[in-house]
Amino acid sequence: MENKTQGSAKILSELIRDAKRIVFLGGAGVSTESGIPDFRGSGGLYTEQASIPPEVILSHTFFLNRTEEFYRFYREKMLFPDARPNEAHKALAQLEKMGKLTAVLTQNIDGLHQAAGSKRVIELHGSVLRNHCVDCGRAYPLPFILKSEGVPLCPSCGGIVKPDVVLYEEPLNDRDLVDAERAITGADLLIVGGTSLTVNPAAGLVLWFQGGKFVIINRDPTPYDGMADYIFREPIGKLLGEAVSAL
Repeated sequence: MENKTQGSAKILSELIRDAKRIVFLGGAGVSTESGIPDFRGSGGLYTEQASIPPEVILSHTFFLNRTEEFYRFYREKMLFPDARPNEAHKALAQLEKMGKLTAVLTQNIDGLHQAAGSKRVIELHGSVLRNHCVDCGRAYPLPFILKSEGVPLCPSCGGIVKPDVVLYEEPLNDRDLVDAERAITGADLLIVGGTSLTVNPAAGLVLWFQGGKFVIINRDPTPYDGMADYIFREPIGKLLGEAVSAL
């Protein structure tokens, strides 16, 4: 194993240059530089004092039984329609165009990787950009949720419209998990960024990596730091942006 170090854009650029099949696994920290708060960091959503914990509100049971309260929280805390891709999103999209990056596996639900130009994106926890009627299945875009009041109802059948996001108590999509496992297994460089690696099954995907170098870019320690060849604590947008620009 290489000596762990905070490293630099030069080191990361060299790792990227030597790799042929890069996979990126990212979390909320990737989007903080776009103005979207993370969850578990200082000042994050889960650190707020509230009568009902966010994990409870964002659960399948709460959605079913207290739907109006769910949507009140969801619109206020989970939707950021004005957010734009930052340097991290743009750098990853550029790596894909260069033929270096084979997949982005994201725990985020904001759609910013696609907005930056990435095509091979596996959204492990779904997306706020997609919504569907739980009765007839009709699809609705994000503006439908934003413009509605209270519980959004399907104009066609009157059913409740649900975001296509994975709530607590709900399983991840089996196809997405299989595709993510296959991507990581075939990678020769795994870059994990902006995630605490504490939410399973997404965090456990790193165990499928059989390739060369494993890199973690995260402000705080993770349970998988002991497996990493390199650990960088710099801001992810700045680091990725500079590393890719140096190629």
